[in-house]
Amino acid sequence: MALLLLSTAAVAVVADVFVGTLAQVVSDLGISAVFLGLIIVPIVGNIAENIVGIKLAYDDDMDFSMLVSLGSSLQIALGVAPLLVFLSLLTPYHFDLLFPTLQVISLVAAVFITALIAVDGESNWLEGAQLMAVYGIIATAVWYL
Repeated sequence: MALLLLSTAAVAVVADVFVGTLAQVVSDLGISAVFLGLIIVPIVGNIAENIVGIKLAYDDDMDFSMLVSLGSSLQIALGVAPLLVFLSLLTPYHFDLLFPTLQVISLVAAVFITALIAVDGESNWLEGAQLMAVYGIIATAVWYL
């Protein structure tokens, strides 16, 4: 239990330093904070999860690969985000769940294509390419807006 608490504290410190450097990255590179927060940070933050999902898919363990790939998204959407809304009421910075139209459309498109791909219990390279294309379209839209 002590190791878990120590690890959590270390992750909190690293996350605080990481977030503190984002403003400098936005000004130095000239990219928008929205693009950084919606595209770059999730890729970098979930790199280990992405590698595990790809390795499992390569080993033909698609059920587990899908669970790894979709599990953290479900955890954030159904657990962490609502919890942050309530916890933010205790701080001077209030968090709400009002998202811009582009983000809502992106979420609906991602959920729809993922459901279409997962419903039959099979996958192939074309379905993976479709998921990558949706991600590319969303990234391009966020870049230009």
